[in-house]
Amino acid sequence: MCKFARESSAKEIVVGTEVGILHRLKMENPEKTFYPVNDRLVCPNMKKTTLENLAEALREMKTRVTVPEDIATRARRAIEAMLAIA
Repeated sequence: MCKFARESSAKEIVVGTEVGILHRLKMENPEKTFYPVNDRLVCPNMKKTTLENLAEALREMKTRVTVPEDIATRARRAIEAMLAIA
């Protein structure tokens, strides 16, 4: 999203994801206006993650998240599609 916003010639962009990204988008693109699809799109779990938590998780490698294979396959496709755009 950040790359799209940066490279787009649009001066106004509608953002349909967690509103926390709006601050970064505005800071990196002060000449553009961003509109959230919904002001209430806030992920409380994303707000709990800190750099310290992330560093500890990577250092300790003790937390493992598993999902059913069908969900993993669909998620992998979504991530690959996003990377293909970048």
